[in-house]
Amino acid sequence: MLLGSVMAVLAAAAFGLNGATVRRGVLTATVAQGMAITVPMGVPLFFLAALAMGSLGALFEFSSKAVALLVAAGLLHFVWGRYCNYRAIKAMGGNAIIPIRQLDFPLKLGLAMAFLGETLTPLKILGICLILVGGSIAIPPGRVLRAVKSRSGPVPGPESVGAAASPAGVQAFVPNYAEGYTFAFLSIAGYGVSPIFIRMAVEDAGLGASLAGGLISYLAATLVIAAMLIKPGQLRHVLSIDRKSTGWFLISALIVAVSHMFRFMALSVAPITVVAPIQRSASIFKVLFNWVLNRQHEVFEGRLLAGILVSVLGGVALSLSTDFVVALVPLPDFIIEAVHWTWP
Repeated sequence: MLLGSVMAVLAAAAFGLNGATVRRGVLTATVAQGMAITVPMGVPLFFLAALAMGSLGALFEFSSKAVALLVAAGLLHFVWGRYCNYRAIKAMGGNAIIPIRQLDFPLKLGLAMAFLGETLTPLKILGICLILVGGSIAIPPGRVLRAVKSRSGPVPGPESVGAAASPAGVQAFVPNYAEGYTFAFLSIAGYGVSPIFIRMAVEDAGLGASLAGGLISYLAATLVIAAMLIKPGQLRHVLSIDRKSTGWFLISALIVAVSHMFRFMALSVAPITVVAPIQRSASIFKVLFNWVLNRQHEVFEGRLLAGILVSVLGGVALSLSTDFVVALVPLPDFIIEAVHWTWP
């Protein structure tokens, strides 16, 4: 359990840095160009990692069901989820989508309870409530309604985000909330379901075998990206990417592959209800890295930062063990009995 927690923290830090580098990449490049670089790069990186661990043989040890689950996870996470996430980041920045992305945890928890036999506790209920409260603080319902309504009228297009000039003559970031919210919510489906498939495929398989599983997922996603490049003009478009964006996407590809290595290894030795909440800290890392790298291209509203903090506190509550809390804090017997309640 401790090893899985450490792996999850390392994955969270890497995911946070990845979000900041992706933001820099999509400032001057399209989502298709970013996908064409970051997804295929995962194949050689996972291959080398599996080779170093001596676990390439595990590729042939997975059952047909496990392979199908890993392929599905790759398509959901690396194609669907990543595409929607990149579109959302390009439209309204990496910070603004964080509270929405936190909503994928209730989905993960529900699926883990349904298919993996995990349970709901008072601490997890508290965590879910904090995540929902954090989202409502950061994203008032009125803003969502205005964003949806704006879709019927003119809104800044993907290429115009960040194109409005400030009084000082500096390019000011203009979030496109309609597009950003839409794709942020759509990304939840990919990012929320894929960990369940990974856990079902690599549970108790070991750290090395989990890297082989990640290689299968990346291979499946890369084949889809390759098929997309066959479309007339698509390859020419991808190759037209400028050198600066290419550099940021290459850095992002390396970082996200490393983060997924830690994530696959964490899910192979720890339950999803431990790994997923710890990875919520990626939001804090993302805000910090965005402050360093993307200060002029992000939203840093007080309401948004407060909502992110409350959401992350919810992730902490979800990650805490009931026995750990009881041992740490002296509580009356009736409260101890209450906090040990589980469902189902």
